[in-house]
Amino acid sequence: MEEIKTKYRIDTKENREFLKQNAEELLAFGTRFPSPGGSSYYLWDDGTPKKDRNRETWITCRMTHVYSIGSMMGFEGAKDLAAAGLKALKGELKDVVNGGWYPGVTADGAVLPDKQCYAHAFVILASSSAYLAGIEGAKEVLDEALALYDEKFWDEEEGLAYDTWNTEFTVLDDYRGLNANMHTVEAFLAVADALEREEYRIRAGRIIDHTIAWAMANEYRIPEHFTKDWVPDLEKNADRPDDPFKPYGATPGHGIEWARLITQWSESSDLSDESKAEYIDAACRLYERAIEDAWCADGMEGIVYTTDWKGNPVVHDRMHWTLAEAINTSAVLYRVTGKEQYANEYASFMRYLDVVVMDHRNGSWFHQLDEHNRLKGTVWPGKSDLYHAFQSMLIPYHKVDTSIAKAVSIE
Repeated sequence: MEEIKTKYRIDTKENREFLKQNAEELLAFGTRFPSPGGSSYYLWDDGTPKKDRNRETWITCRMTHVYSIGSMMGFEGAKDLAAAGLKALKGELKDVVNGGWYPGVTADGAVLPDKQCYAHAFVILASSSAYLAGIEGAKEVLDEALALYDEKFWDEEEGLAYDTWNTEFTVLDDYRGLNANMHTVEAFLAVADALEREEYRIRAGRIIDHTIAWAMANEYRIPEHFTKDWVPDLEKNADRPDDPFKPYGATPGHGIEWARLITQWSESSDLSDESKAEYIDAACRLYERAIEDAWCADGMEGIVYTTDWKGNPVVHDRMHWTLAEAINTSAVLYRVTGKEQYANEYASFMRYLDVVVMDHRNGSWFHQLDEHNRLKGTVWPGKSDLYHAFQSMLIPYHKVDTSIAKAVSIE
């Protein structure tokens, strides 16, 4: 029994080996993602491509990011897989008429409408990782993505990003969302590390300051949805709380993820000790609020997907990505604070991953479980991509002040 416990404890040989093995198994699971044009097929339970589904830009970017890192880790074939994803960003997913990238293409190759900040943030992340991995053409894509993002999505006056345009970039939707801004922070930090362009780290800090202020006004539960004037819309979709794209209420997994990004930003920025301590305190509060609200909140293991503004569970499903972020953030906060609380929670998350969430038969992780930890597929049928799971097998043992692709590249 003691040996099993050691397997889940941070900074043990057994835990390092557990994460290393799982990272390699995840890379092996996802190798069938590229379509002939390079865009990512949605992967099914056993890793086979679901060819009748849309091939989405954000998933393609996530897989390009993952296999760029895999290439730097020496995984056989990873560089070619990353290059396939980049091919799609230079080809079938790119809008050569209006600029930018489509949200995706249908199974028969028709383009999907609109232009999403979320997808464009992932284009930046993917191309920055591919650039570090030495994938041909990555710098060209990265430069174009940054220029387009700066022109169409970044609001310099607000220090935040717009969410959605129409396909032609002529009509801006009134909705403002924090999820796209969260992944913008991730992308901006990656660019700051990859290209040594500190203006993007500064921009990330501006988004973070807004986010912390909104969280503090809501007992560290972060609003997700906003009006065009950036007024929190706390009751959005209260009548359909399980909306797959804009669910009602707070999303504890995002509170956890923000905590990690805030920590990375503050540790990498030129701040006074006092200011840095304030940001770390905010990160700890976000993480702890989310764990208190969501971990085992209904008597079963796992992190509930959403809560109301008092912290009561609304959607009880367990999404795999929330666990991945809990693994990441508990490890990162343990590194910067030394508090055993975070190490103990990390071990609990590791055990839950191994016993419940990992699919030891078919590979990868179950992407959605119900409140009884039974397999469910209403939002995430199959196993769409590797991004969250793969990163959580790396982040606990890499530099907390550096984006993961850059951290791997300098090992």
